[in-house]
Amino acid sequence: MQFVFDLDGTICFKGQPVAGKILDALAALTKDGDEVIFASARPIRDMLPVIREDFHSYTMIGGNGSLISQNGKIVYSKSFSDRELLDIRRLIESFDVKYLIDGEWDYSYTGPNHHPILQNLDSAKLAMNVKLESLASIVKILILESNDNELLEEELSKLNITIHKHGDENVFDLSPRGIDKWSALQQLGVQRGNYIAFGNDANDRTMFENAVHTVMIGYHQQLAPLSKETIQAEEDPEDAIIEKIHELAGKYKLIES
Repeated sequence: MQFVFDLDGTICFKGQPVAGKILDALAALTKDGDEVIFASARPIRDMLPVIREDFHSYTMIGGNGSLISQNGKIVYSKSFSDRELLDIRRLIESFDVKYLIDGEWDYSYTGPNHHPILQNLDSAKLAMNVKLESLASIVKILILESNDNELLEEELSKLNITIHKHGDENVFDLSPRGIDKWSALQQLGVQRGNYIAFGNDANDRTMFENAVHTVMIGYHQQLAPLSKETIQAEEDPEDAIIEKIHELAGKYKLIES
């Protein structure tokens, strides 16, 4: 069986690395012949610091599906088209947007020095903050601030791109058209109804829609109707997550046999 895990808010909490006991449970899955895939909104660069080094060779989906890494190397990337970028840059200028824009590895950041996103941005100093024009390709855009978020959201909705809004942070998360976590799983040859998904947010919706079993951590309005089970996001949910991993591994081993 294939197990797909979102990171932040799912197995990784408050910006801290994934707990060793969770990673040990994932290693046990691999040892038993299951496959573990990490799927995050973070680009690959920012996934590495929160996953123990012996897991860096695992398959990772980054940037909400715009990047795939296998055996420690980026093997797939999907960038915005020139047309998409032209429209987005027009809005950036019109609405005085502050942003975090990711290339395959380096990034361009114009937000304030105190923005919460900085806690997770290139914490291992693996990349460079460059001018936007220096990025050869652009795979993900976070709009952090603007002079009129309500009107900007209306204008963004007219573009043929993938948009997720993080309501608590009032942040818009943009990906190229047709890109999401399920599209990346399809790139990897993962089949509908043939994997188990753990997630917590709207950007996990498409991978929940196509999974055989889904586990939501905490609560999200868009994800709840697609969730077969829920683990409360208590102060320390890790033990419950580990127990559920072992339970599902055993259950689907029996089904497959």
